[in-house]
Amino acid sequence: MERTGRTDPERAAAERGEEPGGAPAEGPGALGAPGDGKRAARGLGSFSYTAADEEKLRGVRRMKATATGLLVLVAVVFALATWAKNSGAGGWAGYVAAAAEAGMVGALADWFAVTALFRRPLGLPIPHTAIIANKKDQLGASLGAFVGENFLSADVVRGRLRALGIGRRLGTWLAEPAHADRVTAELSTALRGALTVLRDSDVQAVVGEAITRRADAVEIAPGIGKTLDKVVADGAHHRAVDLICVRAHDWLVEHGDSVMDAVQGGAPGWTPRFVDRRIGDRVYKELLRFITEMRDMPSHPARGAIDRFLRDFASDLQSDTDTRARVERLKSELLARPEVQDIIASAWSSVRAMIMSAAEDDRSELRLRARASLLSLGARLATDERLQGKLDGWIEEAAAYVVATYRGEITSLISDTVAGWDAADTSKKIEAHIGRDLQFIRINGTVVGALAGLLIYTVSHALGG
Repeated sequence: MERTGRTDPERAAAERGEEPGGAPAEGPGALGAPGDGKRAARGLGSFSYTAADEEKLRGVRRMKATATGLLVLVAVVFALATWAKNSGAGGWAGYVAAAAEAGMVGALADWFAVTALFRRPLGLPIPHTAIIANKKDQLGASLGAFVGENFLSADVVRGRLRALGIGRRLGTWLAEPAHADRVTAELSTALRGALTVLRDSDVQAVVGEAITRRADAVEIAPGIGKTLDKVVADGAHHRAVDLICVRAHDWLVEHGDSVMDAVQGGAPGWTPRFVDRRIGDRVYKELLRFITEMRDMPSHPARGAIDRFLRDFASDLQSDTDTRARVERLKSELLARPEVQDIIASAWSSVRAMIMSAAEDDRSELRLRARASLLSLGARLATDERLQGKLDGWIEEAAAYVVATYRGEITSLISDTVAGWDAADTSKKIEAHIGRDLQFIRINGTVVGALAGLLIYTVSHALGG
């Protein structure tokens, strides 16, 4: 046994040209050294040879020793039986020698076959040996093609998904309140994460541009005209007129002195002051009388004039070219004002804060509605076969499209990954996992060979005798 002070995993690392910690060892085989470009190119596709693999490889070595010991045993038996036969020990020696001879042949043949999978027997350059190391890339390509043909076909995927009954299973699962709560919580977390990742400035710019572009693309005058025409026809504007009249009357009553001062201040300087006061008082009283009558008389002529004006304006908004053009210019000027753009941009901040708050609150209307919708969907999916079939059909078609469109990329993941593995490490890792079972082939070959040799020797003697 080697006594270098290293553990088995350390020896395994040293055999791969690495230090025990996984770093490349110094010397010709180290990473970056001349002639080791292949190891550097492996990158993430290389195998990681672990201590567990080394433990399995020790089991392989024990089985190798057992199989080799059996080969040595039959060789010794063959030698002794041959010596006994030549010494005249009797006919039994020939049977034993024939069985031992065939057992040696079977053991050697199977040793060669098993060894040829991983390395060259005795280091000799025999053709078609070290198969895994030399044919690794071809094996990876064949495995990828096999997976693509037998697992990634549209019919196979459809059949498998149809057998699963995803729609019914999903409905049954979602119909459970605990599961609906879990999905709601996960969706809330995902929503908060998405809102956190998004930059407010980017979203505000997109929202502002979308609203402005949409507003510029749509002419608003005809729509406003139709709405105003309907409002006037229904008399819905009367309450607004009533409110204006009441407010105007109350304001005049409260600010009568201000109105009279304004009238007197606008009078010529050569008129006497008492005349200015008389005129101001008269104007104020007439104005107050007019507003009071307009407030108290639904049939006041001024109200009719307002109705006619609104009807004419509604008609002009729909049919008059100049009026419509002025409204569009006013709209463009209004949208271009910085204050309006700031309001549009700030709308996202308000919406974002509202959504974040609702997503974090377990009892918010958003989460309660989402939970109720999930429960309702689950109940329908669990019982409605038509809905189940529709959902299953969507899933099947989507999966079939993916495998049909991207089958080459999926299978290339297998072939490219295998191509990136180091040949020596690949052989060692595969041998560590299946080598122990392969040694049973050598043992069975020895036993079966011995039995076959004994049978052949017996039949030949029986026929010859």
